[in-house]
Amino acid sequence: MNSRRKFIKTSAASVASVSFLPLGLPKSSVKSDNSSGNKVKLYHRFIAIDNVCAWPNLTVLNDGTIIATIFNQPSHGGGEGDVECWASKDGHFWEKRGTPARHTPGTNRMNVAAGLSKNGDLIVIASGWELKKDSNSGSISLVEVLRPWVSRSNNGGQKWEVNKNGFPLAAEGMTEYIPFGDIAIGKDGSLRVLAYAQSEDKVINALSIFRSDDDGKNWKLMSAISDGKGETAFCGGHNETAFFYIGSGNWIAAARRWKEGAAIDLFRSKDDGISWELDMQLTEPRQHPGHILKLNNGTLLLTYGNRIKENYGVAVKTSQDNGVTWGEEYRVVDDFHPIDGGYPASVQLPDGNILTAYYARSVDSHYRYHMGVAVWNFIQ
Repeated sequence: MNSRRKFIKTSAASVASVSFLPLGLPKSSVKSDNSSGNKVKLYHRFIAIDNVCAWPNLTVLNDGTIIATIFNQPSHGGGEGDVECWASKDGHFWEKRGTPARHTPGTNRMNVAAGLSKNGDLIVIASGWELKKDSNSGSISLVEVLRPWVSRSNNGGQKWEVNKNGFPLAAEGMTEYIPFGDIAIGKDGSLRVLAYAQSEDKVINALSIFRSDDDGKNWKLMSAISDGKGETAFCGGHNETAFFYIGSGNWIAAARRWKEGAAIDLFRSKDDGISWELDMQLTEPRQHPGHILKLNNGTLLLTYGNRIKENYGVAVKTSQDNGVTWGEEYRVVDDFHPIDGGYPASVQLPDGNILTAYYARSVDSHYRYHMGVAVWNFIQ
């Protein structure tokens, strides 16, 4: 373990009373480069897709179109539903493109990873749940994780080919794999994606990286990142994780803890994803999950949900040195109603502004599930 590793249990952050100012995260809880001094300015904010829980994943096609891959129902998975793709040229107006994963009766498809193949095709890997309805109360419960499907579109998400056997089966004693986040390309040219699984006794969440050597058609297990053993035993492993390829075989991954408050921890790989090392704690408990984007100026942007009481919304922080140190925390959106919201993803627009998509069950001006978008930027 290198000297940068730091895990500190902290209280909830003290928060400035004015929106879009630093949260004032305790300095002991995260390493800061103290170089940015940035605040953020919100330019536009929209209800992009109404009446959906969403959990959006954003992918930019080669023609600049932004694709949001979402769960299309207004519930936290408690019902049948599909994975849909919606498209926008500017982040302001959105239209449905297609459905990469349609559910079968008694199930839903809702957990996704997405990205581009090397030939520019759009790839969506989607799992979901077998559902059970209580005959007395009518309530629906999630019973069993479904094996992920690998869906592929060569026309920007309008039509899809679905490979139901392209992703590995579950490991012994674990659920099927649950994909999350972006698809990326490694140093060796293979596609990479992250997925996690839960032990049948729900004690451990095991996070792994998978690779495809045929441009996204078929996938195989590559290595474990966190398995709830050894140095990750303290939190029972990790689940929903964003990763990013820095270059020269170096990766970082921002991983949500299964336990210990569900804070985000940073992992690193220096050998193109073959092995991983736990590095430092990135966020407070109840701040998760994250997304990593490299901005045009080389800055790494970490965007994540903030579920700290009275501060529900979307927060960001940046790194100028490929994730070795991280600057202060700022709020981009801060009016979520309690708890049910977040899961942000960000892309940079041609004008340099940043588009962040998120989901919320309710905000001050809109009392329904929706995918919202915020267009914003840092100001000096």
